[in-house]
Amino acid sequence: MISGATFEVDRKKARLTELEEAAAKEGFWDSPEKAESFLKERKPLETFLAKWTDIAKTLEDLHAYLELGNEAEDVSLAAEIERYAETLAERLDDMEMERMLGGENDDRNAIVTIHAGAGGTESQDWAEMLLRMYIRFADRSGFEVEMVERQEGEEAGIKSVTFLVSGDHAYGYLKAESGVHRLVRISPFDANKRRHTSFASVFVSPEIDEDVQIQINESDLKIDTLRSGGAGGQHVNKVESAVRITHGPSGVTVLCQQERSQHKNRAMAMKILRSKLYELEMRQRAEKAAEAHKSKKDIAWGSQIRSYVLAPYRMVKDHRTGHDTGNVDAVLDGDIIEFIRKYLLSASAGGEQRSA
Repeated sequence: MISGATFEVDRKKARLTELEEAAAKEGFWDSPEKAESFLKERKPLETFLAKWTDIAKTLEDLHAYLELGNEAEDVSLAAEIERYAETLAERLDDMEMERMLGGENDDRNAIVTIHAGAGGTESQDWAEMLLRMYIRFADRSGFEVEMVERQEGEEAGIKSVTFLVSGDHAYGYLKAESGVHRLVRISPFDANKRRHTSFASVFVSPEIDEDVQIQINESDLKIDTLRSGGAGGQHVNKVESAVRITHGPSGVTVLCQQERSQHKNRAMAMKILRSKLYELEMRQRAEKAAEAHKSKKDIAWGSQIRSYVLAPYRMVKDHRTGHDTGNVDAVLDGDIIEFIRKYLLSASAGGEQRSA
């Protein structure tokens, strides 16, 4: 039995009707602001109700097969009934996930930064493994990835990387990944084949539109130009096209070096800085309101959110939700949706939610 109350179906239908009645009034479309607001709110409502209608139709078909099977006592329909039941369960799971992605910024794109922890080559290689995991997750989810900054390690891996993930509710999904990630494995860089523990931190913030007001004083900024450190042609390292911006009061630093133009790199760096400062402000407000500082763990070594163990046994475990799996290879290949789902479920149920 499906409860429409869980998804507030009636409320969504009523709201869509209100929007359409307002849009039908004379002069409504003369206001660009009203038109933009209308279109932005209408689309998700229409998308949800279309999916709900599809689920209701699947449920009707399932009931019909059940009645037919009972009346005819035909066990051959069991496979068809099971197929409809599995389809229904999958669609409800998808809608439940979407319901949990209802935060203020969940529908925005995500800016993801990965920093290698202490440990040199080991941690830098681990940071690159995490980068690959998130790129593969983005591919699986239909998201697009745009590199903003990448600092290579001395021997292997990366010191840090920042990239933009664009797509439907990208931030809503990836905010679950903020924190410290711990890897335990037999080191491929150790001739004695000893076991090593490596750390990398992941920071996720929503991409903020220009209409969101973030106060940044120019006097608080330290802007440096430097030569791009990445590959990109014979002329890249001869021109100081990369831009690094440091915000004094918060200590937030942003480096952008992917574009050949210093102007474009500066514009992107400012955009990322605004997003990070916005996320920092939102997090501080939430912590103050909930007095979260009493129980909050810092993003620091020893307070990891997830462990990836490749030796002496194989397991990935999320320490916030307790969810784990032995299929480490699948996780490192981007299959992290169940970890994200469990996190969102615990957060929506009142558990601790890390948004940064």
